[in-house]
Amino acid sequence: MILNEKIKASEVLLTGVNGEDLGIVSRDEALAMARKLKVDLACTSLFSSPPPCKLVARGAAKQEAAKQKQDERKKDQPLKVKEIRLTANIEDHDYDTKCRQAEKLLASGNAVQLVVKIQGKEGPKAKELLERLLKDLAASGTKQTGIQVSGKQAAVQVNPL
Repeated sequence: MILNEKIKASEVLLTGVNGEDLGIVSRDEALAMARKLKVDLACTSLFSSPPPCKLVARGAAKQEAAKQKQDERKKDQPLKVKEIRLTANIEDHDYDTKCRQAEKLLASGNAVQLVVKIQGKEGPKAKELLERLLKDLAASGTKQTGIQVSGKQAAVQVNPL
């Protein structure tokens, strides 16, 4: 983002402090208006002619640019996978608690790995439990992989929407 005197164009398409359109004005006139109102003149794009500029509160332009950069950095990071462990013989209250916990993790942007420990012949029951959980979490996330039953556990990963 280019501010004040660093803008080199002779004419700019100016937008006021409250978003009102002030039309095409000379750079010097725009800078004088910015000084009079005690605000900064910020150029939003250099790729059009005349470049669109807006009057913004002092320091707000830098703050906005820093926030945008931070958001981009946050989006570039890979998903964190949090694991929630259950057993096939789970009571209703415990199930509700685990479901709420998974919803909270998905809402905060984390992926959730749901793992059900299997003992003996609980395989079909564990798969049924995971299907029920996936149905209840459909509003918060989508499954990345199918339900994998292997050995002593059944697992599925749910990604946030």
